[in-house]
Parts: sequence; C-alpha cells; structure tokens
Amino acid sequence: MSRAFVKELDDQDDNAVPVRPQSSHVNYVTPRGLRLLQDKVRALAEARNALMGKEDLSSQQTVRELGRELFYFNERVKRAVLVEPEEQPLDKVHFGAAVEVVDKEGKRVSFVIVGEDEADVAHGRISWVSPLANALMNSRVGDVVTWRRPVGDKELEVLGILRA
Repeated sequence: MSRAFVKELDDQDDNAVPVRPQSSHVNYVTPRGLRLLQDKVRALAEARNALMGKEDLSSQQTVRELGRELFYFNERVKRAVLVEPEEQPLDKVHFGAAVEVVDKEGKRVSFVIVGEDEADVAHGRISWVSPLANALMNSRVGDVVTWRRPVGDKELEVLGILRA
C-alpha cells in the first residue's frame, strides 16, 4: 500500500462530526423565519457553552455535535435574505403570502409560503421551493394550477391571497 494512503487515514479525526450541507437555494426568510433562526443559534450556543470543559466523552461528543449545528445555523443566518411580506403585492402569489385554495372535491386549504427552515406542513407553512409552492407562485385569484405530485397531479383553484 502506498504510504500516501496510510497518511491520509492517519490524519482523519475519528471523533469528527460531518458538516451538514447547506441548501443550494437562496435562503429567503420571513421576519418570523429569521427570528427562529437567530433563536436557534442562541440556544445552540448556550447548550454548547454549558458543556464546554467537561471531561467525559459523552459531553465532548455532544459539544462537537452542537458545534456542527451551530455552524450550520450560523451559515443559514448569514445567507438569509429577508423578504417583508407586507411589501409584496396581493395580486399574485409570492413568498410570504397566505394562499387559500380549493380542490375539485371542494376541500379548502390555506398555506403560507415560507423559507426552507420555517416550513412546517402540519401548521400550513410550506417551503417556497416545494412542488406545491412552485405550482402556486405567480398565480392569481381564480387561476387553476396543477400541483405535480408523485401520487398524481392535482388541480387547485386559487381562492385568495393574503399577507401572512
């Protein structure tokens, strides 16, 4: 075996925590989304600082993991592009808008289009890069859009566009 390969393996830190990859998309955030990211950074820093200097291996591993998360969320904050929903027009679906739609069966659903970190489908917050948001973007009240889904396409009529 070449000595170069041995050296490369010798240099690896067995305790290293892999870096979390960042999204390739622009990190658009609502004011709420930016606050959530900043709160996450503060909480992670506090948790890491509380464990710093502890000698046990479990604490050291947790400090490394918290450091990875702290780096990730600090980068998310640095890359954040704040979009003020109240400055967006109400005639078209846009980032930060609350959108009410109805399907062919008459089921009405409302969504708010938010940043990737703020998305929470259970609470009606969908990422601006999701297939549903992509289908809705730039549509107007009365438009029928096709939401392309793995289980089959679904047509939705835009009933309303509000500021979230």
